[in-house]
Amino acid sequence: MADGPDAQRRFLESPKELLGLSEVAELASVARNVISNWRSRDPRFPRPAADLASGPIFRSDQIERYLTRRRKSMTYVISTINLKGGVGKTTTTVALAEILAGEMRKRVLVIDLDPQTNATTMLMGEKRWEKLNDAGHTLATLFQDALKPDQDAAQFNLEETLQQDVSPVQSVQGLDLLPSSLELIDVQDRLATVPPGRLYTDRPVDFLHKATRKLLPEYDYVLIDCPPNLGIITLNGLRISQGFIIPTKPDVLSTYGIPQILKRVKNFAEGLADDDIVPLGTVITMYRAGTTLHENTLRALRADAKAGKLPQLFDSMIPHGNAVGTAAEFSPSSTLRQRWGYQGHYDLLRDLAGEVRTRAEERL
Repeated sequence: MADGPDAQRRFLESPKELLGLSEVAELASVARNVISNWRSRDPRFPRPAADLASGPIFRSDQIERYLTRRRKSMTYVISTINLKGGVGKTTTTVALAEILAGEMRKRVLVIDLDPQTNATTMLMGEKRWEKLNDAGHTLATLFQDALKPDQDAAQFNLEETLQQDVSPVQSVQGLDLLPSSLELIDVQDRLATVPPGRLYTDRPVDFLHKATRKLLPEYDYVLIDCPPNLGIITLNGLRISQGFIIPTKPDVLSTYGIPQILKRVKNFAEGLADDDIVPLGTVITMYRAGTTLHENTLRALRADAKAGKLPQLFDSMIPHGNAVGTAAEFSPSSTLRQRWGYQGHYDLLRDLAGEVRTRAEERL
């Protein structure tokens, strides 16, 4: 449309239905800030029919066509779970997120539900996290609000908590984060005591779902780093997930809990109306080729996966090495290869991200 008051007047007088930003958000069932992000990040978003003093307005037919196209590429939410710590769960989550965003140009959100906050500090550094934590802008505040008898006293602010473009890798853009807090340690055991009722969400496993349901459509992938347990906070992550992966070292102590994870997730999913949470696969991490323990465990895992007793293993296995351990430090990097290592680690992680993407998109 041509610029100028006369052109705008002629357009406004034409018999087309026009929508402001708030109306577009209502039509899309998302928050208004999500629409603003779509406009800035998605080149497919329609151009304004006119820019008025009150804000841009859009043709409804163009918006409806855009939303139809957008819904065809759904958000896929993946939780990473293991009942044992120290198996590479968090580094796998962060690596996948950075590669999906930086290499594959996907819009990615990391939700850090682990009270250890390792994913948070890997992506934004301790200093920035400490400021957010002191201000109450972490997911701990969301769950702390649930423990209060007065909903009007809620302090969680999604917009203040959401951190955009958080990776220390210069080439990674479009990676956002909902940070964790050490305070989740005290909160998680108390959540089961929250009763249902008018002033609460219906179930303790719904807190994260209700807080983020209008945010998630902004992203192609959402990766959730869960605590090493199957408690209520982990179930909050699973509640919004379509799938999950299990990173594990190939040893007995790291893999013994996998059947329990499968059983608990299956039972949980059956209690969700019209929902299913599928195991996308098991990721072998910290692998030492030629080690008797690792080779024997790997053979057993493959046999159980072939028999349908365990999830299918991903072909890409992440070897033990200093490169992945060094990547856990928040240090500015120019490229993903510099971040994740030149000795083949980055290539394997990139291959793993491709496998995860393929398995996820087959289910969309």
